[in-house]
Order: sequence, then structure tokens, then C-alpha cells
Amino acid sequence: MRNRWLGFVVAAVALAVSVWAWPRLPARVPTHWDVHGVPDGYSSRLVAALLVPAIVVAMNGLFRILPRLDPRRGNYEKFQDTYWLIANAVALFLLGTHVLVMVNGLGYPVAMSRLMPVGVGLLFIVLGNSLARLQPTWFVGIRTPWTLSSDTVWRKTHRTGGFTFVIAGVLMVATAFVSGPMVWMLLVTAAVLAVAVPVVQSYVLWRREQHEKP
Repeated sequence: MRNRWLGFVVAAVALAVSVWAWPRLPARVPTHWDVHGVPDGYSSRLVAALLVPAIVVAMNGLFRILPRLDPRRGNYEKFQDTYWLIANAVALFLLGTHVLVMVNGLGYPVAMSRLMPVGVGLLFIVLGNSLARLQPTWFVGIRTPWTLSSDTVWRKTHRTGGFTFVIAGVLMVATAFVSGPMVWMLLVTAAVLAVAVPVVQSYVLWRREQHEKP
């Protein structure tokens, strides 16, 4: 999961799936579904087949460039394994999504409204378990004006963010076992936990730190 080349392997696998599915794909392929699992967005066959492989290649290239552009590039060496774990986890999530879209496009029944939240939830759990190991950078992590202004605030916020991301991921996975309004309630709760709590905490910690300065 920490291999720097895994993203390109994932892109190749995604492209192979596209080549396999291409002859039987319809002209318009469903690529977005509402919470009830009803398609509400479509793409052309070409876009549906090539978008994810292209995104994965571009993302892997971007992950190679970002450390060179970051003013705090030296910190990347302290969490290289975690950095590539995050990149590869996102790439594998995109591959899973691509496979589901292709299979659905071929006419096989796929419960997208249940499977996608599970996939996103698992990704959040992986990210949550990684956040506490991130060092201060301008491109990776919970980047607020307050975490970027204080390494102490960064460290404490990311510990909290790791916890809230894992809880959010569990709530998202739980949507596979419920239906109706509970789905929206769980998803909204997960979003608030994952994002709002650490952002608010970063401001509170920063304000406290300013008051404690002599």
C-alpha cells in the first residue's frame, strides 16, 4: 500500500477494465446516483471508460510533484510511508468506483446507493488512521489558517481529526444497513464530525495558544 508505483498499476488495471467492458457499454453510461440508487447523471461511453484511469495517473503524478513545491518540503521525509498510503488508498477507492460503474453500465444490478457510502466510509477510516502521522505541510492534511500557524495546533487537530474521520467512516459504512431518512442523517452526521469538529478545534486551540503567550 506504500509503493510509489502502485497508483500507475491501479490506473493500468482500471484501463484494462474499460477495454474489457467497452464493446458492451451503452452510448450513455450512468455515472452518478441519488441516495435512493436512481441514476441522475450520465457520461458518454468514452468519458466513463477513460476518466478514472486518467484521474489516477494525474493524481499519482501530482503526489510526486507536491513535495517539491511545498515550502515545508523537508517534513515529507518524516511521513513518506503515510503519504503514499493515502495516495494509494484514494487510487484503490477510485478503481473500486470505476469497476462498479463499468459493471453497472453493462447492465448488471449494482446497489450503488449502498456500496458507494461503504467505499467512502472505508476510505475515511484509512485516512483517519493516517492523519495523526502527518507533519505540517501546505498541501496534505487539515490545512486551516490556525493549523498552518502553529505546529502544536496542527498536531492536536490531526489527532482529533483522525478520531472523527474514523467515526465518520463507521457511520458511512452503517448506511449500508439502513434506509430512508436515516441514510441522510448518518451521512450529514459523518460529514460534520469529519470536517467541522477539527476545523473548529483548530481555531479554539490557536486562540488559547495566543492568550497563553507572554
